[in-house]
Amino acid sequence: MKTGILPTVTLAIMAATSAQAREGCDAPIRDWKGREAVRALAEERGWTLGRIKIDDSCYEVYGTDETGRRFEAKIDPVTLNVIEIEDRRNHR
Repeated sequence: MKTGILPTVTLAIMAATSAQAREGCDAPIRDWKGREAVRALAEERGWTLGRIKIDDSCYEVYGTDETGRRFEAKIDPVTLNVIEIEDRRNHR
């Protein structure tokens, strides 16, 4: 029976689309924690921040970790959860 495959494929595509849509943050700015909270998070993690900016309605930070490796991280502005972190040692 091939009829069972189509719903499964459709659900997989919908799940992938939802995950891609979540790349940005969507909370109203009134609910955001301030940049000071982002700096405190960085300090707790042993990070040294060079830059904090807003991209896709998320905080995006550039810095170095406790071992000196450069990184870029996307942070949810309400929960301060790290959504994504990227090694930047090959970027200039």
